[in-house]
Amino acid sequence: MQEVMSENALRDLNTIPGSEKKNESSSKGGFTKPYIGTATENLEEFQKKNSVSLVSPPMNGNEIANSVLETGISEVEYIESENLNDLEDVDTSLKTLLAGLESKDWVSVCEALNNVRRISIFHKEAMLDVLVNRGDVILLVVKSLKNPRSAVCKTAIMTSADIFNAYNDHIIDSLDPMLLQLLLKSSQDKRFVCEAAERALVAMTNWVSPVLLLPKLQPYLKHKNPRIRAKTSTCFCRSVPRLGVDGIKAYGIDKLIQIAASQLSDQLPESREAARILLLELQTVYEKFQDLAPTVSEHPDMGSWENFCQSKLSPLSAQAVLRVTNIAREGLVLGS
Repeated sequence: MQEVMSENALRDLNTIPGSEKKNESSSKGGFTKPYIGTATENLEEFQKKNSVSLVSPPMNGNEIANSVLETGISEVEYIESENLNDLEDVDTSLKTLLAGLESKDWVSVCEALNNVRRISIFHKEAMLDVLVNRGDVILLVVKSLKNPRSAVCKTAIMTSADIFNAYNDHIIDSLDPMLLQLLLKSSQDKRFVCEAAERALVAMTNWVSPVLLLPKLQPYLKHKNPRIRAKTSTCFCRSVPRLGVDGIKAYGIDKLIQIAASQLSDQLPESREAARILLLELQTVYEKFQDLAPTVSEHPDMGSWENFCQSKLSPLSAQAVLRVTNIAREGLVLGS
C-alpha cells in the first residue's frame, strides 16, 4: 500500500500543471523571476543529494515529493534570451555582479548569471572591461559551469551562449576553459544540460571567427574522451565553411583534409559523420576553384581530387577519403 502511495505521489509531482507549480514557487518569495524546470530533473538531484546521508532514514515517495516542493527546487525557470528584460539599474548590477557570481547561495548565482546575460544583450560595452580585459566574469561563469547543481550549470551554459553572441572574438583569449566545460557538458548523459551545451557550441561556431576558433578546437580532436572528440569534430565541421575560399587557402586545404581524414576512423559515428561532411565540403571547394589545385599543364590529371589526396595522405587515409567522397558523388549521379 505504501509503495502504491509513493508511486502516486511521484506521478502527481510530475503532472502538476505548469500554472499551479509557478504559483506555488512564487509564493515562496525566492526570486521575482522563478526558474522553471522539470520535476524529474530536480527529483533526480534531490535523491542524489540525500543518497549520501548516513543518518537520515530512507524516504518514501510521499516524503520525497513533499520535500522537493518544500525546498523550492521543483521550480527552475530557464529564460530564453529573447525573453530577458533590461535591467533597471545597470551601474548597481555591475557593482554587485562579481559578488553575486561568487555567492554560496545558488539562487543568487543564477540571478547574477542572468544579469550577465542581460548586460551582454542590452549593455555589452559596459561589461567589456571585467569580461574581456580582466577576465573575472568568464572565470566565474566557468566556475558555475562546473557546479553540480543543474540549475546553476544550465544557466551558466545559457550565459555562455549569450556571451558568444555579444562579444564574438573579444573573448578568444579567455575561451579555453569555457570551451572545455561546454564540450564536457555536451558529452554527458543528462539530456537537458547536454542539449543546452550543444546550443552554446553552435552559438560559438556562429559568432567566433573560424580563423581564431579552429586552432582552439584542434587539440580536442585528439582528446582521450571519444565523446569530446565527437563534439569537437562537429564544431570543426561547422566552422570550416565559414572560412570561405580565401580562408581555406590561408589555413591550408591539405591541412584540413588531413584533419578530416584522421576523424574518419574515430570511435564514434558522430565524429565520422562530421569528417565525411567536411571532406565533401573540401572536395567541392577544391574542384570548383582550380586555383587551389596544383595543376600541371602537361599532366592535367595531376590536379585531380584523387591525386591530390594521394599526394597529401598516407595510402590508407587516401583510400578512406576517396571511398567516402566517391560514394557521395555516385549517389548524386544516381539521384539526378
